[in-house]
Amino acid sequence: MQRRKIIALLGGAAIAWPLATRAQQPMPVIGYFSGRSPVTDGPMLSAFREGFSETGFVEGRNVAIEFRWAEGRYERLPELIHDLVSRKVAVIVTSGGEASAQAAKVATSTIPIVFNIGGDPVDAGLVASFNRPGGNLTGVSSVSTTLMPKQFGLLSELAPKAILIGVLVSPETLGAVAETRIAEIVSAGRAAGHQVIILKASTDVDIDVAFETLIQRRVQALFVTSGPLFVTRMDRLVAFAARHALPAMYFRRELVEAGGLVSYGSSTAEGYHQMGIYAGRILKGEKPSELPVVQPTRFELVINLKTAKLLRLDIPQSVLARADEVIE
Repeated sequence: MQRRKIIALLGGAAIAWPLATRAQQPMPVIGYFSGRSPVTDGPMLSAFREGFSETGFVEGRNVAIEFRWAEGRYERLPELIHDLVSRKVAVIVTSGGEASAQAAKVATSTIPIVFNIGGDPVDAGLVASFNRPGGNLTGVSSVSTTLMPKQFGLLSELAPKAILIGVLVSPETLGAVAETRIAEIVSAGRAAGHQVIILKASTDVDIDVAFETLIQRRVQALFVTSGPLFVTRMDRLVAFAARHALPAMYFRRELVEAGGLVSYGSSTAEGYHQMGIYAGRILKGEKPSELPVVQPTRFELVINLKTAKLLRLDIPQSVLARADEVIE
């Protein structure tokens, strides 16, 4: 009898040991690496979490997330990404433009990386092709940098009498195609009968200098192109445009929701949702080299009529008819 009890106990232990071992295994960790801030990315993180929950992962239950925020300060990117790499996270997710993705690519060639950028990842050297990325990177391209001529054209429709238009540009966001995109804007301005002044900004000091130049030159409209710095400083940009009664075009709806006049761009939530799906699929064993880079399927024209009224600006019906959302 005693012998049977001992065998039974040993058998139960043999079953329990593997279960206990599995229970004690640490959860995989996603390293979320952003050139922006918790305030600006916060609203989109729900879309990101929904994405990876569709693949069976729930934060705190079977996956953890470690966040690193550069707050628009590009010089902090190398330090922050090296910290994540040293922690041996399972996947790195980057947001905040090409600068974040490039920093991650330089930091590791083995940890899978899922990026969200505004430009062409092939031109940027991040992937070999959209369909077969190769290497350890894949992700989402919102093609926001290629939308700049279209965005400028919309601003021209809203402010047809503006002779001089100021364009705020983030060189880090545009990357290798910066000069090409700037030339396209200048060309679009000339074609519409406008003069264009290009102002590059990578820091808060640069933004201050740009503001002074815009005032001195007496610009009559403002075009803010894509960039993580401009998202993290959206309140300053929107307040400046309001204070100086400048019709302004932005690249993300969040700036219009914050009081800006108009934006045109891809759905930010859609992009973050896709990043979450890819992060989950990679955790399940798929390789980033075999996951195609995703491009947006939907673009949004958002207009803030409250701001238009404050600017005493009549929005043409032809533009209103094309709007996906009008804030009244």
